Amino acid sequence: MKKEYIYEASRVLKDFLIYMETIQGKSELTVNVYYTDLRMFFRYMKKIRGLVNEDMRFDEIPVNDVDIDFIRTVTFADIKSFMNYCLEERGNKAAARSRKCSVLNTFFGYLEKKEKLIECSPTKEIDFPKKAKVLPKYLSLDQSIDLLRAVEGEYKERDYCILTLFLNCGMRLSELVGIDITDIGEDGSLRIFGKGRKERVVYLNEACIYALSEYMKVRPESDEENKNALFISKRKRRISIQTVQFMVYKYIDKIGLGEQGYSVHKLRHTAATLMYQHGHVDIRVLKEILGHENIDTTEIYTHLSSVQVKSAIAANPLANFMDTSKKAVGNTNC
Repeated sequence: MKKEYIYEASRVLKDFLIYMETIQGKSELTVNVYYTDLRMFFRYMKKIRGLVNEDMRFDEIPVNDVDIDFIRTVTFADIKSFMNYCLEERGNKAAARSRKCSVLNTFFGYLEKKEKLIECSPTKEIDFPKKAKVLPKYLSLDQSIDLLRAVEGEYKERDYCILTLFLNCGMRLSELVGIDITDIGEDGSLRIFGKGRKERVVYLNEACIYALSEYMKVRPESDEENKNALFISKRKRRISIQTVQFMVYKYIDKIGLGEQGYSVHKLRHTAATLMYQHGHVDIRVLKEILGHENIDTTEIYTHLSSVQVKSAIAANPLANFMDTSKKAVGNTNC
């Protein structure tokens, strides 16, 4: 993954991003998101302060000159103004605005508490936008089977194996791409390195072991640098996040769900939901499988489907009791 901030960010921004990756253990993907949000904020700041030409495109405003003196001029009012800009001009939903608030809060908190470069964070009094509680989107069991059956083509063993691991193990995209052959144990265990390189172990079921064995029969040779990578691209390198995303979207579209908002991450939701609803997996076990820090995150998968709610009410022992003696007879004019 390209670390754009190395080339485009100012020294103070680079120091923060490097700290988040090397000390806090954030993934490259997360650090790039941090940079994207900070870059947008400081582009906005430079624009409203009149520090760039009026005709300069917003996405061309440089941030390599954002120094600590400029950062010290940021106020609480600027943060509020930026949040309004994200809502009104960019159409960011509450979740995106909340993430930007979190990034800014982390950045200014780092400057205040770790580096002692500012006296007080301008985000200290900010209220994070409230995110609407939305149930996770997931494939049904039948749709999941359709997705697996849709696999075909030159890389069918690889694609089938990837989809099988997603749907059975509930791993994140970055976790799957990062799997090495040496992470797979003879006992069927699989080491997964999650956020912050935190390690967890899951045990592969029969479907996963079969899919892996079929893929290993045709796994291409890689270059020396990527010899341990499990999934190899046609360029003989570790498969990229973008390649996996493209592949998943292709098969989702093939089974007629291409316009319904499904994504790679929704396969993680699918695995978790299927384990909980069909496998009756305890939520604490599900937390460990998914690598969640907090069980509150896992609880989003305990939602009940409409079928379950209907079945639960139908199972009430009084469901079929009807006292016909109380049947209404005309209008009593009470």
